[in-house]
Amino acid sequence: MEKPNKREVQIHGNTKKSYLFVKRTIDIVLSLVALILTGIFFIFIPIVIKIDSKGPVIYKQERLKKDGKPFMVYKFRSMRTDAEKNGAQWACANDDRVTTVGKFIRKTRIDELPQLFNILSGDMSIVGPRPERPMFYDEFEKTIPDFRKRLVVKPGLTGWAQINGGYDLGPAEKLVYDLEYIQNQSIGFDLKCMVKTVSVIFTHE
Repeated sequence: MEKPNKREVQIHGNTKKSYLFVKRTIDIVLSLVALILTGIFFIFIPIVIKIDSKGPVIYKQERLKKDGKPFMVYKFRSMRTDAEKNGAQWACANDDRVTTVGKFIRKTRIDELPQLFNILSGDMSIVGPRPERPMFYDEFEKTIPDFRKRLVVKPGLTGWAQINGGYDLGPAEKLVYDLEYIQNQSIGFDLKCMVKTVSVIFTHE
């Protein structure tokens, strides 16, 4: 797929209330269904994480949500506890800080399952730009002036940038896809992202 040109992307300031209502309804219903279907993982994954490496099972970290408000995001821990001993680092493909079990749960996106609770609480949506840390927004804004435009919508469990490159994309590349999503938000686009996410999980492409 040809990458969109960031200069051609414009932000739509007003999003229809009907779309937001339907989107929120879908978020709640699908999150509850997903929690029921994946309940076994919340029993099994903590056990293998504990066997594989020392440290907490759940990893929590401050991120920014819509309008730049902070919140705590939750994930199954996939990295060593000393992953940031040299300071905060942008996650990338083949990250050597990832544990053995972490490689599997990141590849299959199982590490993201605890964020279903973030969705139910209203901090996140199923589809949207991935939430980032405040320090990264401060850093990226120096060279990517439009980076904070990602904050005009709720962050997502999955997103247009994630299914078009994910960890292989740099922040500027992810921004292009995120702004394209923001500009073209619709239930159809959200469903397309969800379907493609399922495809990525099973094909790893």
